[in-house]
Amino acid sequence: MSDTNPKPRWQTLDSDLHRISRVETANIHVARHLLAPGIALAFMALAGLTAAVLFGRADGSHVVVAAAAFGAYMAINVGANDVANNMGPAVGANVLTMGGAIVIAAIAESAGALLAGGDVVSTISKGIVDPASVQNSEVFIWAMMAALISSAMWVNLATWIGAPVSTTHSVVGGVMGAGIAAAGLSAVNWGTMSAIAASWVISPMLGGAVAAAFLALIKSKIQNQDDKIAAARKWVPVLLAVMAGAFATYLSVKGLQRIVHIDPEMALLIGLGVGLLTWSVTVPWVKRRSEGMENRTRSLKTLFGLPLVISATFLSFAHGANDVANAVGPLAAIVHAVEFGEFAAKVPIPLWVMIIGAFGISFGLFLFGPRLIRMVGRQITKLNPIRAFCVALSAAITVILASWLGLPVSSTHIAVGAVFGVGFYREWDSERRRKQGKRQRTEHHLAPEEYRRRKLVRRSHFMTIVAAWVVTVPAAATMSAVIYWVLTAFA
Repeated sequence: MSDTNPKPRWQTLDSDLHRISRVETANIHVARHLLAPGIALAFMALAGLTAAVLFGRADGSHVVVAAAAFGAYMAINVGANDVANNMGPAVGANVLTMGGAIVIAAIAESAGALLAGGDVVSTISKGIVDPASVQNSEVFIWAMMAALISSAMWVNLATWIGAPVSTTHSVVGGVMGAGIAAAGLSAVNWGTMSAIAASWVISPMLGGAVAAAFLALIKSKIQNQDDKIAAARKWVPVLLAVMAGAFATYLSVKGLQRIVHIDPEMALLIGLGVGLLTWSVTVPWVKRRSEGMENRTRSLKTLFGLPLVISATFLSFAHGANDVANAVGPLAAIVHAVEFGEFAAKVPIPLWVMIIGAFGISFGLFLFGPRLIRMVGRQITKLNPIRAFCVALSAAITVILASWLGLPVSSTHIAVGAVFGVGFYREWDSERRRKQGKRQRTEHHLAPEEYRRRKLVRRSHFMTIVAAWVVTVPAAATMSAVIYWVLTAFA
């Protein structure tokens, strides 16, 4: 039977348009998730094309093209994972928006890589593999390729599960695994590997202890005082001077090696001079900013906002200068071996290789960085400008202290350990004050209330991150060994 009440044509057309609209919305939603990987693949292809243009049809050019693509892949993963340690606290404290943090970090990272990145890079990362054990340049090339691919894949996996890991340790594991696959267990310097393994414990504990110590100092000397404004006018300039001096020393030692060589003693003198200058400038600045300020902790947080932004910028600059080698080190080694038919302990980094590293870190930060920035800044423990300031200050001071003591530490472990240190100190302080409150109520013959111990650090994130740290080197090494065997089997 035919429909006795057919719909008007305009209603049918409207229904069809509505269906089309929903299909378009669904397509946009799906395409949005594919946009970032698509841009990343396009950048990798561009890096490979650049290598193809520069090397033409020279022998081994196909190897350089592949290495350039994987070098870009590694640089993207460094940007997605490592940079969160610098910007996460500032974003978590609501001092910077996510967009502002990404723009500042991308500029500072690129500037650090291009202006202050090293001219040469160690091919056998951290001296963990004996160069004499490598038979020839062909074995060396495939070992470096395996190390590059495996370390990039591991950092990518860690970013996907939301774990900030050390890209330096990833490269170390990759080189170690490829070295074992190529030359056996005797090729590895196990003493050096033991020191690196010790840094898994030393780095986060040292960073956490320093951050907790500064937070305890601020609470004792400023927040717990009756006149918080007067205390802030006395102590905030001192804290800012310590921060400026620490960052001046940090950049002198770690961030300016390409521009000028500065020995540790001179770096300390530079830090002392910058610290004194900062103190003299910030005394009137803090006095002016604190006029009319309410006598409470919430008001004091505004005094730490600008210094936190500056410290995050300096950390990103120094990171770009130092850790760009993690992305382009194996690539530079492969380029040198293909071009000259030999391998060396240290090789120069061509400008185009450094550009791939610098821009790759920025692309990784833009495309995939927000996930880890939110993890470090907001999901481990609650940060405010004062706590985030302690984290940033700890990162600079701990690296300087570790360098002076000759300890092999990871900047990632230090920064994340500092966040944990701040959180666990808050738990301890909260429990201490709770017990004091109970004793006071008991003394006044009041029934003590039942309290649950406050958990201010998310244990699930803590266990995930620690587990990722522990397995980084063995996981990257295993993957590298397998990739090396596959590459050599089909080479």
